[in-house]
Amino acid sequence: MSGQPDARAPLSVLVPVKNEATNLRDCLASVSFAKEIVVIDSGSTDGTQAIVEAAGARVKQFAWNGKLPRKKNWALENVPWEHEWVLIIDADERITPELERQIRDAICRPEVDGFYLNRRFWFLDGWINHCGYFPSWNLRLFRHRLGRYEQIEISNDIPSGDNEVHEHVLLNGRVEYLSAPMEHYAFPDIATFLEKHERYSSWEAASRRKLYSDDGKLLRATPFGTPLQRKRWLRNLATGTPFRPGLRFLYHYIWRQGFRDGYRGWVLCRLLARYERMIVTKERAFEKRNADSSPLS
Repeated sequence: MSGQPDARAPLSVLVPVKNEATNLRDCLASVSFAKEIVVIDSGSTDGTQAIVEAAGARVKQFAWNGKLPRKKNWALENVPWEHEWVLIIDADERITPELERQIRDAICRPEVDGFYLNRRFWFLDGWINHCGYFPSWNLRLFRHRLGRYEQIEISNDIPSGDNEVHEHVLLNGRVEYLSAPMEHYAFPDIATFLEKHERYSSWEAASRRKLYSDDGKLLRATPFGTPLQRKRWLRNLATGTPFRPGLRFLYHYIWRQGFRDGYRGWVLCRLLARYERMIVTKERAFEKRNADSSPLS
């Protein structure tokens, strides 16, 4: 009915996609409470445009030239956002009604500049509640002028894609945490997990040395910081240890109580150990390639 106030939140939503039609409709429905939704596409051919238009959102195309910035940083810098607050959500993630209520309250707090959201992973027809995968904090809600993702440049021949996946937001401001989980349907089956982590392992191996440098454009690795900073510090600590795949399994399954997730916890922890083996193998391959290409070799 015309004349009634708009009950939607004064919030902008950024959704990076490429051929995500399977997930996108439910994702957009979960953020329909926001006044502005912008989908940053990379030439999808699966009907993404029609899904976005049907949801009342809009599409902007991003053509990556193989250099920085990647998709999310480009969008934060170049989209003329209508609102001060931006929520970044992937197509395989969902904002629950409880989290929506917390977000509405959060963006009305003038003393805070950003909020970490807690992702809960759906795996093998159930939620992962341990394994080091829950809680899983990501800075996804913030005043867009104050935050940018880490800039980690790696070789163009590494198949890492045009979107920030493992990079974290660096925010110039005060941050807090929202307790209601955000649902994450990243791995509908084991085949998808393996396919994604094949790409992730290439990025991890290629960026390993840069991740733990003192570059001011990177998240600092420290045992005394945020959960993400502690996690990065721990990963750095483990880099030089022998038997990394086995240690990673023990870390997730025993120390982070993956055994409490039953069969799905056992499978996930085994897959994470396999993922670590892929990273180690690729690190050695990159080191050998760099040594062979050195002018002193």
